Amino acid sequence: MRKLCSKTNLLVLAITFIVTSCITTHHTNYLQAPKNFIPAYKDTFSYRDYHLKEGDRLYIQVYSTDDKTNVLFNGSSANSMQMMSGGGSGSGDNLDLYTYLVQSNGNIAFPIVGEIYVKGSTIRQTKEIIENAIKPILKVNSVDVRMIGRSFSVIGSGKSGRFPFPREKLNIFQALALAGDFNQFTDRSKIKILRIVDNQTVIKSFDIRSLDIINSEFYYLEPDDIIFLQPLNEQFFGATTLWTTISTIITTVSFGVLIYNFFVPKAK
Repeated sequence: MRKLCSKTNLLVLAITFIVTSCITTHHTNYLQAPKNFIPAYKDTFSYRDYHLKEGDRLYIQVYSTDDKTNVLFNGSSANSMQMMSGGGSGSGDNLDLYTYLVQSNGNIAFPIVGEIYVKGSTIRQTKEIIENAIKPILKVNSVDVRMIGRSFSVIGSGKSGRFPFPREKLNIFQALALAGDFNQFTDRSKIKILRIVDNQTVIKSFDIRSLDIINSEFYYLEPDDIIFLQPLNEQFFGATTLWTTISTIITTVSFGVLIYNFFVPKAK
């Protein structure tokens, strides 16, 4: 009787451990209602336009009714069309000629005009600053300003890489579409983002499964963000469906009984 109880307890413990280690849709589904350990993030939305910092690269085109002004700032019409077709993303051979680096003093060195301070400004504000700096010197209709060379990175859980930041506003799900979805063993409840804010490193942690993520400060990425992933504890068995769970239970119990019978002598 005592041996029977021991075997029964072993079986119950094995089944309990494996079932609690099973990866379910609760672990992997997005946009779940805030309950069952999924947090709420209501009223924490705080998106702000990106402000330029040292090291940012700006692609700037100047539009004027004067052809000479256009050629001066944008090159030939053929080059301009080639760069525009690349969306300011670096595909044009001469793109670097019309790209301006935000220097440590916050300025960009602009032709004819000279130094223009843009650090801390949004893209929209930078556009107005450059227009106002050029207009006293040359006839200009408008200025187009874009950031280029922006990216975000993903590290951990078998997924690492650097990916382009194709638009001014990029949310976490758009980033997933670019980088590829997290695998089933990624702990979606403990996503971390490393971000530089005012020359200081900030780490933000959040649960990407929550429906409230769209109302939170975690929804939008910023250029140069680094997303850190870590594996689920349940990855040990890797049971993701009912059938794999049952198969794992049967295999484990069979192996346990075999070991038990081998080491425990039978009563004569």
